[in-house]
Amino acid sequence: MSEEYDVIVIGAGPAGENVADRAVRGGLSAAIVEDRLAGGECSYWACIPSKALLRPVELAGEAGRVPGLTLGPIDAAAVLARRDEAVSRYDDSGQVGWIEGLPAAYVRGRGRLDGPKRVRVATPGGGERMLTARHAVVLATGTTASVPPVPGLREAKPWTSHEVTAATSVPERLVVIGGGVVACEMAQAMHGLGARRTTVLVRGGSLLERMEPFAGELVAASFAASGIDVRTGAEAARVERPVPGGPVTVHLAEGPPLEADELLVATGRRAATAGLGLDSVGLADGPVEVDDSLRVPGLDWLYAVGDVNGRNLLTHMGKYQGRVCGDVIAARAKGEPDDLPSLRASADGFGAPQVVFTDPQVCSVGRTEAAARRDGFRVRAVEYDLASVAGAYLLGDGYRGRAKAVVDEDRRVLLGVTFAGPGTAELLHAATVAVTAEVPLERLWHAVPSFPTVSEVWLRLLEAYGL
Repeated sequence: MSEEYDVIVIGAGPAGENVADRAVRGGLSAAIVEDRLAGGECSYWACIPSKALLRPVELAGEAGRVPGLTLGPIDAAAVLARRDEAVSRYDDSGQVGWIEGLPAAYVRGRGRLDGPKRVRVATPGGGERMLTARHAVVLATGTTASVPPVPGLREAKPWTSHEVTAATSVPERLVVIGGGVVACEMAQAMHGLGARRTTVLVRGGSLLERMEPFAGELVAASFAASGIDVRTGAEAARVERPVPGGPVTVHLAEGPPLEADELLVATGRRAATAGLGLDSVGLADGPVEVDDSLRVPGLDWLYAVGDVNGRNLLTHMGKYQGRVCGDVIAARAKGEPDDLPSLRASADGFGAPQVVFTDPQVCSVGRTEAAARRDGFRVRAVEYDLASVAGAYLLGDGYRGRAKAVVDEDRRVLLGVTFAGPGTAELLHAATVAVTAEVPLERLWHAVPSFPTVSEVWLRLLEAYGL
């Protein structure tokens, strides 16, 4: 017997939960299918635990810059215990209760498409349930970590973001492969919590290569000051781990091998579509293409939100897409207009806001200068030293940071903004509003920043531009 719902969501991470929430608010019935923990990667193995691990390191950095204030070593055991609290000790009963309180049905099991509007669920006990959607099926299965094809690497069972955020102890020697967000955040977290020797292997020329160049430079300088060894142009050629769980050896393409207690691979992610049954509806594995209403072209009942559609691999953007998608489905189900501005995921086109929670923090929204030029805009960029802002001086000695604004010269609006410096994440939403709303610079000039705060950098950027 098939169970019927208006909307069936495969994946109970933040994106999928938001679809169900908005669909139910719109008067529809919904079911969410999940084979792991309700709440998804973000709640247990990504955003929440990683920030719980990073926060003490950030605070120690802040305290170290303020004369008259000193802190002792970080208590790693206490931090790990706090992380366990933050992830509810990997118990999802609270998240399941929230879903059922929407109200929506929670179906635990592995869901896969079984033709149009049909979802077959393999349940934990070996059984099977068949679900049918009256209006829509939504894919919200996220991504999984990629492991590059280095000989011996997969067999060595390295950490990915999943294992490092769930670590029960801090390794004395850690090698990190990768130079992006996860690599930078977790290298600093583990080192700050007591890793004696941390080495970061970056295949390219710098950390955080997709951001403005000064961002990676400032993070690299912070790493060097704390004793983290960053090696650019470095590539793992072979990995050996003779004893499971024992020491691991990373042989490099050039230079002597590295010995470590743990190896973290943070080289990207891939859409979690394997076994999802895409072939049953004529689709191939990989990121699921969608239009701005999050619907799959050619299939008027199928939608995809969050990381699985490849638009933006960021939790807040997945949640945003989930809200849009749930509202679109409800509108279409009730025969209401579905083309209102709020029913299109237009924010993706402006460039998603992103924060790297290292010390210093790095945050950006919109396009970098290089990306804006590639996209054909007539661009002017201005930069300012954050340490020269009065509010930054009050945050302590040795404050280092930088801000950059990328301007569309034809329309005199911001195309992108990047901040790098301690505590700069709190500056980002103002930039997000300015970029997304395309606020003219002449209007932005009248948004007066408070003194003495670091947000005064807005005034300095506009002055550097010539206003």
